[in-house]
Amino acid sequence: MSEEIYRPGLEGVVAGETAVSTLAGGLQYRGYAVEELAGDATFEEVAFLILHGELPTAAELDAFRARLVEAQSLDPAIVGLLRLLPAQAPLMDVMRTAASLLAHWDSDAADSRHAANLRKAERLVAQLPVVMAARQRLTAGKEPVPPDGRLSLAANVLWMLNREVPSPQAVKAMDVSLILYAEHEFNASTFTARVVASTLSDLHSAVTAAIGALKGPLHGGANERVMEVLAEVGSSANADRWVREALAAKRRIMGFGHRVYKSGDPRAVYLKTLCGELARETGHEDMERMAEVIETVVRQEKSLPPNLDWPSARLYHYLGLPVELYTPLFVISRVTGWSAHVIEQLDNNRLIRPRSRYTGPAHRPLVPLAKRG
Repeated sequence: MSEEIYRPGLEGVVAGETAVSTLAGGLQYRGYAVEELAGDATFEEVAFLILHGELPTAAELDAFRARLVEAQSLDPAIVGLLRLLPAQAPLMDVMRTAASLLAHWDSDAADSRHAANLRKAERLVAQLPVVMAARQRLTAGKEPVPPDGRLSLAANVLWMLNREVPSPQAVKAMDVSLILYAEHEFNASTFTARVVASTLSDLHSAVTAAIGALKGPLHGGANERVMEVLAEVGSSANADRWVREALAAKRRIMGFGHRVYKSGDPRAVYLKTLCGELARETGHEDMERMAEVIETVVRQEKSLPPNLDWPSARLYHYLGLPVELYTPLFVISRVTGWSAHVIEQLDNNRLIRPRSRYTGPAHRPLVPLAKRG
């Protein structure tokens, strides 16, 4: 019998095979560098690539966009149920509920064949942004804004939230953030989705479970904690003193370090430039200077480069988005990657069932109740 190897958190353990993405040599989606996709493609093109395996032709992209527009029309009963949820329910909890709820209105819900799963995945890509924006407006005492079929998915997110036509720079920023968050190999939420799918459960169930995993502050919720740090620091004049005191007190500063990227997250490097451009457009240059000071000190003192959450929190702030939207925005992007992994798992399935290392007491004889104590 081979020797058992235990690694806490499964760090460094290869738990499966995938053709969806790789982190080797920089993040790539199906062979394409994420920086090139963010620079020269739209989120719709990237979503098609992740789900279907190849970048679309112009005709395929037009057809894909048409399917997304059709799927954006939610049954009124779904919006009615969003109205009935408690006002204090966190938006991430609502997104988790919605992923499950949408299955009841999906004609392919019980069909786990490849083509049916692709149809369900495309619908979720279209539907979850509508749910997110509708719920956000309802909790603010406003009526939902219907999606505009003439707009891209990124532009529609901003339109449905604000009922204002977004600037080209704002649309670009949202589009790039969605591309960069779309897929990331066997992260916690994706692995959760694959484990659920491996039991031959359905795609909606796997996505629902993935959202539950993403909710945690060590995964998707990290960008919300980043904004709390920036708000606490307040200004660039306070940044150097604050970060050095925080490090001396051994405080964990969210947005730095990564389990896989030891020398730097390529997504963070790319988004930092876009953050700077948007900060100048929206009058947030001081926050960028503050972030730069903190980043420099953390690199010098702890050798920790920033991860994607560090610039993305600022980017969403510059777009005028409330903090409670940050992780749900992660959901509407990552549903593409989750779905692709679920489809891949089901296409060549093996039940995921690891072993554990037992740390309890050795075998003990059972003492009858009358003789105990």
